[in-house]
Amino acid sequence: MPPILPDFSTSVKLKYVKLGYQYLVNHILTLTLIPVMLAIFIQVLRMGPDEILNLWKSLHFDLIQILCSSFFIIFVATVYFMSKPRTIFLVDYACFKPPVTCRVPFSTFMEHSRLILKDNPKSVEFQMRILERSGLGEETCLPPAIHYIPPKPTMEAARGEAELVIFSAMDALFQKTGLKPKDIDILIVNCSLFSPTPSLSAMVINKYKLRSNIKSFNLSGMGCSAGLISIDLARDLLQVHPNSNAVVVSTEIITPNYYQGNERAMLLPNCLFRMGGAAILLSNRRSERRRAKYRLVHVVRTHKGADDKAYRCVFEEQDKEGKVGISLSKDLMAIAGEALKSNITTIGPLVLPASEQLLFLLTLIGRKIFNPKWKPYIPDFKQAFEHFCIHAGGRAVIDELQKNLQLSTEHVEASRMTLHRWGNTSSSSLWYELGYIEAKGRMKKGDRIWQIAFGSGFKCNSAVWKCNKTIKTPIDGPWADCIDRYPVHIPEVVKL
Repeated sequence: MPPILPDFSTSVKLKYVKLGYQYLVNHILTLTLIPVMLAIFIQVLRMGPDEILNLWKSLHFDLIQILCSSFFIIFVATVYFMSKPRTIFLVDYACFKPPVTCRVPFSTFMEHSRLILKDNPKSVEFQMRILERSGLGEETCLPPAIHYIPPKPTMEAARGEAELVIFSAMDALFQKTGLKPKDIDILIVNCSLFSPTPSLSAMVINKYKLRSNIKSFNLSGMGCSAGLISIDLARDLLQVHPNSNAVVVSTEIITPNYYQGNERAMLLPNCLFRMGGAAILLSNRRSERRRAKYRLVHVVRTHKGADDKAYRCVFEEQDKEGKVGISLSKDLMAIAGEALKSNITTIGPLVLPASEQLLFLLTLIGRKIFNPKWKPYIPDFKQAFEHFCIHAGGRAVIDELQKNLQLSTEHVEASRMTLHRWGNTSSSSLWYELGYIEAKGRMKKGDRIWQIAFGSGFKCNSAVWKCNKTIKTPIDGPWADCIDRYPVHIPEVVKL
């Protein structure tokens, strides 16, 4: 047998070559200017005192030139600072923690399914297979109305769940930030499927007696990525209204949307969606700079609704028996991949270092000119971000993004553990993931965070944040009593 060849990728230390290349390209301007500046400095040192004095005297300045130059500098500086967008700070946020009485272990969920769907054992078996592979744990929660057999999805029960989730998150936010209701200038509430009249935003205004001139918005029907749409809307409003505070509430109300039919495409959400909500305080006030946790850097939104398949891949409709549910298409993952690709194409140039952009450009040119079969270069987003918050929509979503973005197990740990502990909480899942990273004590000053969410329509939205200060491990919040147990091993299949 011939001797086994050594692994050249480790023996030559290619990772150090790559690090050297990245440093060279990312600092090319600095590395070019330093020798030029040194040459000028050495040349000046070689000149005698008389030569330097003659050079200074040769420069003639009069009062008119000085005044004109000063006015020009002041004018340019004024235009620059006035056109510069306001900095948006994330002061703090709070996540809802459901009461223990709402907990739904696997055994309880399956027992209820057998009683509700007793005439269709195949549907029960389908739900069991989904639950076994879902990545959810034993502590996820459903609202009280779903615990009845059969469930009681009344309007009163739905309002009760909305009040419990939203008011609990708001009260926790007020306690953490010291914010008073009269200090809220902008209120945005997003809930995709439950849209009562008066709106949920009006419900919050009534509860906390907010000001009559508050700018309130209620977003519905926008899916699991509506949380980042709310952040984008709040950013735009804070650019227009100076010295203002904006509160964003993200949630999904489960009570009226629990499907009780037999269509498999509609039974899937029953196995994944659980109770959850978050309240976020954003501000453009300079006084908040020191205590704010994060600074908003970018929001990138991608909408694929012009394509019919993308538009219908997550669709609320009636089944043959007239029962309303959310139908999930088999093409969902492929459509999500296309939406992610479009979003990455937009956000890449904004966040990637020059070294990654150059490699991507060279590969693209090579594929166009030399060989179309060349493998496309996937930019290393780990060079741009320290933390990733991927919407915990399901195990398959997290797996696909980990594979496509070439992320490590630790990079997707927050998403997997959030799915395990809380389930798919729709638009609020990103904030449970951010809370997980903080609870683990991993958030340091200067760290960059990428939040990625998918939603019906079909949408892929991203937000980029930068940490303002090293965040101490919080002593409260939804993870406080269980963070020591995480991360946990999640098997491929949990036998029920």
